[in-house]
Amino acid sequence: MRLVLASNNQKKVVELRALLAGLGVDVVSQRELGISEAEEPHLTFIENALAKARHAAAASGCAAIADDSGLCVDALGGAPGVISAHFAPLVAATADREAQRQAQDAANNALLLQRLDGVADRRAHFVSTLVAVRRADDPQPLVATGRWQGEILNRARGVQGFGYDPLMHIPALGHTVAELDAAQKNAHSHRAQAMAQLLPLLRDVWLL
Repeated sequence: MRLVLASNNQKKVVELRALLAGLGVDVVSQRELGISEAEEPHLTFIENALAKARHAAAASGCAAIADDSGLCVDALGGAPGVISAHFAPLVAATADREAQRQAQDAANNALLLQRLDGVADRRAHFVSTLVAVRRADDPQPLVATGRWQGEILNRARGVQGFGYDPLMHIPALGHTVAELDAAQKNAHSHRAQAMAQLLPLLRDVWLL
């Protein structure tokens, strides 16, 4: 069975591949298949994840899994939430998609620090909603959600990961997410928590 990862974010694809290891399926990214990114117009993580999974399944003719994730900051009323990837004004498009993504991450982090300047309550959590569909019109998508609690620092620490990882401090681990290696992140993250719920469903419902 081929399972398409509905993401063009290479670092997210690497994380999802590692979390799906051992499932016994052929995992490919939509980028490898030349599939464009889906529109994400919705107000909730689950609706956007479902839209992305259906888009990848329709374009590939295969089963697909999508992650819609983001950072929710208590003092900002849950923002940036579903617009986490584009919290700051969009960075100009370039031929190097990874460089463009890194520039957007830097702009997003800068805006977050600006919005939290002088704010004492730094509580926040990462959210990941995973949706898997066997085909584009699957009436029974599999859904799982994970949440990872932390706090936003006043400055970035660490060089691993992506997005808001350098600002997101996990008190229970004593490090920012960007200071964790891949194995540590995949043992604790919001995506890891969501995948821990999804894998039994894939095995029990899809019989993988």
